[in-house]
Amino acid sequence: MENQLAKSTEERTFQYQDSLPSLPVPSLEESLKKYLESVKPFANEEEYKNTEAIVWKFQNGIGEKLQQKLLQRAKGRRNWLEEWWLNVAYLDVRIPSQLNVNFGGPASHIEHYWPPKEGTQLERGSISLWHNLNYWQLLRKEKLAVEKVGNTPLDMNQFRMLFSTCKIPGITRDSIINYFRTESEGHSPSHLAVLCRGRVFVFDVMHEGYLMTAPEIQRFSNYFLGQLTYIQKKCHSEPDGPGVAALTTEERTRWAKAREYLISLNPENLTILEKIQSSLLVFCLDDDSPHVTPEDYSQVSAKILNGDPTVRWGDKSYNLIAFSNGVFGSNCDHAPFDAMVLVKVCYYVDENILENEGRWKGSEKVRDIPVPEELVFTVDEKVLNDINQAKAQYFKQVSDLQLVVYAFTSFGKKLTKEKQLHPDTFIQLALQLAYYRLHGRPGCCYETAMTRLFYHGRTETVRPCTVEAVNWCQSMQNPSTSLLERKHMMLEAFAKHNKMMKDCSTGKGFDRHLLGLSLIAKEEGLPVPELFTDPLFSRSGGGGNFVLSTSLVGYLRVQGVMVPMVHNGYGFFYHIRDDRFVVSCSAWKSCPETDAEKLVQQVFHAFCDMMQLMEMPHL
Repeated sequence: MENQLAKSTEERTFQYQDSLPSLPVPSLEESLKKYLESVKPFANEEEYKNTEAIVWKFQNGIGEKLQQKLLQRAKGRRNWLEEWWLNVAYLDVRIPSQLNVNFGGPASHIEHYWPPKEGTQLERGSISLWHNLNYWQLLRKEKLAVEKVGNTPLDMNQFRMLFSTCKIPGITRDSIINYFRTESEGHSPSHLAVLCRGRVFVFDVMHEGYLMTAPEIQRFSNYFLGQLTYIQKKCHSEPDGPGVAALTTEERTRWAKAREYLISLNPENLTILEKIQSSLLVFCLDDDSPHVTPEDYSQVSAKILNGDPTVRWGDKSYNLIAFSNGVFGSNCDHAPFDAMVLVKVCYYVDENILENEGRWKGSEKVRDIPVPEELVFTVDEKVLNDINQAKAQYFKQVSDLQLVVYAFTSFGKKLTKEKQLHPDTFIQLALQLAYYRLHGRPGCCYETAMTRLFYHGRTETVRPCTVEAVNWCQSMQNPSTSLLERKHMMLEAFAKHNKMMKDCSTGKGFDRHLLGLSLIAKEEGLPVPELFTDPLFSRSGGGGNFVLSTSLVGYLRVQGVMVPMVHNGYGFFYHIRDDRFVVSCSAWKSCPETDAEKLVQQVFHAFCDMMQLMEMPHL
């Protein structure tokens, strides 16, 4: 049943890791020049001149010293950024990470053989799990094809972090523990954790050296009660468990202390935690039945991001969620990997489900397999109180989240490519215009660029709110500007964005570079350079202050969702298909000036306006 998507190749998945180039340190002069360009849309003339002077002073003073120290650091590391980025972006963060840091997304099975249907949760769940486990085996055998740009291999390290990986809370800094090993490296855990109604179960997916089949994972056969059926029957006929998983939604230091207390109650609690941490993934049996259609993924996406906290282990790298109506989704900790890893496994599973018409086409024969083991935590009043407190803060924040996920179906990649427009840039500029129209000012924006051409490369920031983009937005709102002028300005904004994306993907971005320089200063015990305290630094998005936090999820049938980076901002994620653009937009209801629904409608309106401009003849 395995299809050709991740077919066996001569190449091994991780074989190029040792030969990938190191992450370069960009030129200080180039980075500062690009930074100055990026702040222009947010400054008046006087402010810009002031920032220009600050940058000049930095470049010819402390900046040069910091650059030399950064170059020194890079000599001893293949990726000078890796450890810093992990700590600053993820592990040092103290706010609750399940809602604020994790990403997730709905499965697109509903668009073909698995529309929402009650009573299908376990049957479909076992098939979905089986395909996920095949993907795990391909990774273990290193038979997953190496991703490439042309003939150049990309870093595949993040794929090691998909299975058997977990974040562990710490008092001041979290850590990541990864138990995955390839077959050539040795033993790798082969058990799954299942969360259902506040209870935790585990079972081994290998039996007598072979992977369990979907029927073995799922259902009855004569006297045999399948793994998932056993768990569901038990949970539905007995009282709910304490829901220890809800603790993972807590503020990080509070969760770390609650975890320490839990372990001190009974050393067996540590054994249970380690079984969950090392499990391949967490399979979440969720009693909700969210609404979903191919044009509107809003409700299911919200439930994936902010559903029942007792059936999500927020720190796991992979929570696979099965809803009561046979609809699926994933929720992942962002620290160990970026969304493209999840996109690839979701697409692999979806293609296999599509290819097999949503059915199990293998053997119906089931072996005599031991029942799942329930992991029962020792809890007391304090733990139960901690769980209730965690739920209360979680539901309070959840009630504040506005999330919409809609498909724009008038056209998609096919038409934009026909017009020789890059579809990703098309959406980014539409978003700039939408924000400008809705808020009457430019919106500082973060778009993810991937740096996987380099060893352990992850991401760089593209800043789509350029001078060219703002000039075009202003022209669109100015009745005296002709359509031809508007088109000309739009194409200039396209060219600028495309160049920035290319620079950022090839190690010539500036945001991570500036972060490195600021961290060197901190490590050396130096005062914070004025460059980073200048109001324009944060107003233009620096220091994680982007009002638009955006990412292209890809060109496959997989959508992603995340919350905004700042309280007065938006989280905007999208994927691109031949005939449609699917966008998700989040905002906080407690911010009176943001409205995700209105922004998406403005984006769709902008799509049409842009396409109309392309009907105009060239200047």
